[in-house]
Amino acid sequence: MAAEEGQVYGCHTLESWNEQLQKGNDSKKLVVVDFTASWCGPCRFIAPFLAELAKRFPSVIFLKVDVDELKVATDWAVEAMPTFMFIKEGKIVDKVTGAKKEELQQTVIKHMAATTLQYQGREDCGQSDGSKERRASADCDKAYGCHQYYFFSLIL
Repeated sequence: MAAEEGQVYGCHTLESWNEQLQKGNDSKKLVVVDFTASWCGPCRFIAPFLAELAKRFPSVIFLKVDVDELKVATDWAVEAMPTFMFIKEGKIVDKVTGAKKEELQQTVIKHMAATTLQYQGREDCGQSDGSKERRASADCDKAYGCHQYYFFSLIL
């Protein structure tokens, strides 16, 4: 079963785990994995926020793995819960340990923007004065809004 855009997909089997990682590799999308546990209070605290991020950033694949249910955490050097791994093309590009909302959000934005610019290309946005402003794809437009074009011009 494929993960739905805008939702956190729970990986309960090794097959679904591998399928979702492969989907991320093939699509070159950012994959954010929440390594969690049912007994973990901070994990329960951050879960609604992660669901909110998934809705805000539908171009990112959000996965949830219960470390007691699916024994893949040791393969990814997870030592505490919650741990969020940021994966691009099968490689860990970042990690957030703990229920840190702001750090989690900023890390998603950082890597989503880089992925969007690198893989979805850039679009020219014609301005009323005839000038061109570089901007990222529609996903970033939704995430940041018009007032954030300046952010993208700084990283280009």
